Amino acid sequence: MTTIGIISDTHNHLDQKFVPFLEKCDAIWHAGDIGSIALADKIAAIKPLTAVYGNIDDYNTRLAYPETQRFITDGVDVFITHIGGYPGKYSPAARKVLETNPPKIFVCGHSHILKVMYDQKYGCLVVNPGAAGQYGQQAMRTALRLKLDNGEIKDLEICELPR
Repeated sequence: MTTIGIISDTHNHLDQKFVPFLEKCDAIWHAGDIGSIALADKIAAIKPLTAVYGNIDDYNTRLAYPETQRFITDGVDVFITHIGGYPGKYSPAARKVLETNPPKIFVCGHSHILKVMYDQKYGCLVVNPGAAGQYGQQAMRTALRLKLDNGEIKDLEICELPR
């Protein structure tokens, strides 16, 4: 069993109150708008980091992290990108991936809105962890944690911090 922390839209700030939540994970996935390589390094010091760049990330961040990540962890096929949308409102690039080879978990960020939905059409769990950073209009800063167990997704938890 693998415990995964999922964050997005840190915009160069990760509140230290998120650290105990993420320390209980085996790995952290970041769905873009990291903010800087320095912050990515701080997150990677907590647990191994798999990340993608977002629309606010600079040249160096884009060199270090790709636009998309596709991999299998504990029997679960995962696709991560920053701008992806949600069922019925996918970005064109995300829709193409979902139509040709849907993952079991599709992770994206960008909206700053925490949203976890199962897409019946593509048979995948769509996860947007909201925004962990201080930038944006969201009332709460959020992070997610879930467990992957031999192809199963379970035990989803939310960490919320007021802005």
